[in-house]
Amino acid sequence: MPATDVSSRSVPMLLRWQGRLKASPSTLHRLELLAGCLLIVLLGALPLLTRSGLALLMLSSGLLWLLWSLATPSAPIDKITTWLLIILGLAVLATGVSPVPIAATKGLLKLLSYLGVYALIHKLLIDHKHWWDRLLAGLLCGGLVSSVLALRQLYASTEELASWADPNSMSAGTIRIYGPLGNPNLLAGYLLPLLPFAAIALLRWRGFGCRLFAAVTLVLTTVATMLTYSRGGWLGLIAGLAVVVLLLLVRSTQSWPLIWRRLLPLAVLLIGVVGLVVAATQLEPIRTRISSLVAGRGDSSNNFRINVWFAAAGIVRDHPWLGIGPGNAAFNSIYPLYQQPKFNALSAYSVPLEILVEMGISGLIACVGLLNAAVRKGLASLQLDRPEALAGIACLAAISGMLVQGITDTIFFRPEVQISGWFALATLSSQSGQSKEA
Repeated sequence: MPATDVSSRSVPMLLRWQGRLKASPSTLHRLELLAGCLLIVLLGALPLLTRSGLALLMLSSGLLWLLWSLATPSAPIDKITTWLLIILGLAVLATGVSPVPIAATKGLLKLLSYLGVYALIHKLLIDHKHWWDRLLAGLLCGGLVSSVLALRQLYASTEELASWADPNSMSAGTIRIYGPLGNPNLLAGYLLPLLPFAAIALLRWRGFGCRLFAAVTLVLTTVATMLTYSRGGWLGLIAGLAVVVLLLLVRSTQSWPLIWRRLLPLAVLLIGVVGLVVAATQLEPIRTRISSLVAGRGDSSNNFRINVWFAAAGIVRDHPWLGIGPGNAAFNSIYPLYQQPKFNALSAYSVPLEILVEMGISGLIACVGLLNAAVRKGLASLQLDRPEALAGIACLAAISGMLVQGITDTIFFRPEVQISGWFALATLSSQSGQSKEA
C-alpha cells in the first residue's frame, strides 16, 4: 500500500479536508501575517468596536482559518479542542430539541463565530509561537486605553456615574466608572483577564519600554477595576492575582526542599488573607461593598439576582438534559414564562446556571471537562523551562478571575470578555512540550 494512503488514513476523517489546496511558502507567509494582524486588531479594539464591527472581524477570523486550513496539513486534535467539539455537538443537539429553535440557531451561530476566533488563534500559535507576545500587546493596548478613558470619568460630572448604584442598595451614591463599555460590571469583567496577562508580560518581556508599558497597564487596569466597585470584579481580581503569585512561587521553588515548597505558598496565602481582612474591616468603601455582598436579600441587587436564579432553576427543571438551546435570544424567549413579576432579566446572572439553562446537564459536564483539560495543560506547562510556562500561568490566572466573577454574573458572555477567554484557551491548547495531560 502506498505511504500516502497510510498517511491519509491516519488522519481523522473530521480533518481530511485540510491541506487539500497547494500553496507556496510565500502564500503561507502572507496568510500568517494576515491572521496575526487581524487578531491584533480584534484583540486591541475589543472595547471600542461596535457590535457590527466585532461581528465582521470574528466572521473574517473564521473564514481566514478555513482558507489557511485548506492550504496546510492538519495538526493533531488536543484535549481542549476535543472538549470544544463535544460542546459544539451538544449545542447542535440542544438547538435541534429547543422549544425555540430559530432563536437557538442564532446562539449556535454566535458560538460558531467564537470558535472561529479560537481556531485562528490556535492555528497561528501552534507553529508561530512568537506571535503570542504580539497578540498580548494588542490585548493590553485595548485595556490601557479603556482604563485611561474610565479614569478620566473621575473628573467628569458625578451624576451619571452615581446612577449606576441602585438607590435601594447599601452602596447607593457610590461613584462607579464604566469607561467606553458603558457598564461598570462589564468594564470590570473585560479588565479582569488583562491583569494577570499584564503581570506576566512584566516578567516575560525584555527591554525597558516593553516592561514600562506592561507595568503602566497593570497599575491602571487594577485601579480602574477597583473603581468600578463591581463586587464580582473585586473577587475575580483577587483570584486572578492570587493564582499568578502562587503559581510563580510553585514554579520558582521547584528545586527547594519539599517542606519549604509547601510552606512558602501557604505563608504567602495566609499573609494575603490577613491583608484582605484588614482592608475589609478598615477601609470604608470596601467594607460597604462586602457588607452588601453578605446581606442576602437585604440588598436590592442580591435580591434581584436571587429571584432570577429561582426562575432560571425552573427552566432547568423542565429542560434538564439539553436545555433550551444556546444564546441569549433563546433565553429571552423562554425566561418570561418563568420570571417573577417585575424581575425582567437578559440572562441567568450566573455562568454555570446559564450553561444549564442553555445546554442542560450534558453541557455543564462538557464545560467542566473543558475546564479540567485547560487546567491540566496549564499546570503541565509549569514543568517546562521555556517562556511557555509563564504564558500558561497567565492563562490559568485569567480563567480563574473570570470563573470567580462568573459565579454571580454572566458578563463573560459579552464578546469584550469572552474573546479574552478564547485567547487563553487557544494559548493553552497550542502549547507543546512535555505535557502531562494524559
